[in-house]
Amino acid sequence: MTPFRPIAMKKGELARLYFPTATTAVATNRLMRWVNQCAPLLKDLEQTDYHRSQKLLTARQVSIIVRHLGEP
Repeated sequence: MTPFRPIAMKKGELARLYFPTATTAVATNRLMRWVNQCAPLLKDLEQTDYHRSQKLLTARQVSIIVRHLGEP
């Protein structure tokens, strides 16, 4: 299995990697619940100018999420 390589992607795309059997909307809600409940993760994301309403995550933001939550 190849290691996960962070790239810029839509929030829903990343969420579906973590929750492959859920719909995009449900997966996104679950992922964002995890993000919002992890204060260190949210703090790191905010340092990248992350905003809750943004739909596209930068490669750096994806990398931060994966570092905190583990590989999908």
